[in-house]
Amino acid sequence: MSVLVIGCGDTGLRVARMALDAGVRCSGLVRQAASVARLRFEGVEALQQDLDSEGLSLPVADQVLIAAPPPKQGTQDTRLVRVLSALPPPRRLVYISTSGVYGDCGGAWVDEHAPLRPLTPRAQRRVDAESRLSDWAQDRGVELVRLRVPGIYGPGRLPIQRLQRGLPVIRPAEAPWSNRIHVEDLARVAWTAMTAAAVESVYNVSDGTPTSMTDYFLRCARHLGLPEPPQIPLAEAEQRLGAQAASFVRESRRLDIRRMREGLGFEPKYPDLDAGIGASIAAQQG
Repeated sequence: MSVLVIGCGDTGLRVARMALDAGVRCSGLVRQAASVARLRFEGVEALQQDLDSEGLSLPVADQVLIAAPPPKQGTQDTRLVRVLSALPPPRRLVYISTSGVYGDCGGAWVDEHAPLRPLTPRAQRRVDAESRLSDWAQDRGVELVRLRVPGIYGPGRLPIQRLQRGLPVIRPAEAPWSNRIHVEDLARVAWTAMTAAAVESVYNVSDGTPTSMTDYFLRCARHLGLPEPPQIPLAEAEQRLGAQAASFVRESRRLDIRRMREGLGFEPKYPDLDAGIGASIAAQQG
C-alpha cells in the first residue's frame, strides 16, 4: 500500500505520520521549500510542486488524500482540474470538503442527504470540486469519500490574536449554531476513511457537539486567561465584522454525524470543546 497526500500541511502531515506509523510508504505534495524540509525530517517523501502551474506530475498511489483547498476566487475549483488531469487513478480517494456546501439550514440538524445550497463563492467552489470528483471517480472506478468538515481548531489554530485585539462576538442569544472539529480528530477520521474496509461516499465530520462561534471564543478566552470579547447584536456584527466573517454568521446548522460514528466506526477524541482547547494550549506550550 502507498499513500499520496496532496496538500500536506497541518492536517495532511498528521495523516502522513499515521501512514508511516502503519508501515505505509507515503508521499506528500507541498509548494514551499520549508515544507519540503519539514516532510523530509518526518520521513515523508516530499514532492515540491505548485498546483496552479502547468506541467503538474503526480505519482501512482493506492490511497490519495486531497487536502489542498480550491483557489480563492471564482465559483469553480480550477486547481482541482489540474490535479485530476495529472493524477493516476488510485484505489480510493478521500477529499476534505466543507460543511458550508449545505448553506443556511436555520439551525436544523443536517445529515448527508440534505440538499447542497452553497451561499458563498467559497462554498460554491467546494460543490464544484465535489461534482468534478464524483464524475472523475465514477469514470475511472475509483472509490471516492468526501468529508464535509466544519471549522477546524487545534494547536496553532486558536483565535489568540483575535481575542487580544478585543474584536466583538455576537450576543449568545442571537449567535447561530456552528460546528467544529479538532485537527487531530480530522486527521484520524481522514486516515480511517482511507483505510477502512468499506466506506460510503460522503460523511459529515465534526465533534458531535454543536455550539456557536460565540461560545467557542468565550471558552478560548477563559482557557487562555484573556478578557472575554465584547458582545454585540447580530445585526451590528454583520456590519462590523467584514464580508467574510458576516458570511459565517448568516449560516446556522448542526451536523448530524451518526453515519461517521455508526458506519465508519469513528469516535472523536475531543467531543468536548473544553478538552480540545485545553489540549491545544498544552501542545502549543509543549
